Amino acid sequence: MATANKTKATAVTPASFIAKLGDTKRRADANALVTLFARATGERATMWGPSIVGFGSYHYRYDSGREGDMCIAGFSPRASAFAIYVLSGAKTESALLAKLGKHDRGKGCLYIKKLADVDAGVLEELVRTSSAHTRATQECGVCVQPKAKRAK
Repeated sequence: MATANKTKATAVTPASFIAKLGDTKRRADANALVTLFARATGERATMWGPSIVGFGSYHYRYDSGREGDMCIAGFSPRASAFAIYVLSGAKTESALLAKLGKHDRGKGCLYIKKLADVDAGVLEELVRTSSAHTRATQECGVCVQPKAKRAK
């Protein structure tokens, strides 16, 4: 039996979550990221689970039968770095990452220590193209094989 996604949209406001961040600079970066993501996605911020500030949503279904809803793009101010959930497999992603600045990369996310380490304009374009890709495909191309490849 497939399990449901534990990370769901909540009623907590992103502003109240960010206000509780201990460091003034991290709060400022988080607020700047809210503005950047809202502009890039055209969506309002919503809390997903206890620590992800997400924008928009899409419904996914894996071949295994697991399905759920998740934010199209988002970030989480973790203790050591901001986890930026924007990698979707969009065509221009690699070129944008090459121009982004200081970051580490996971499978589906980026890690940045502070916003000043990256080019905010490039990050905004990355969020814009990634969210458009996820909206168009209704899946994260990094997390699952694209539907066209699965059909073969």
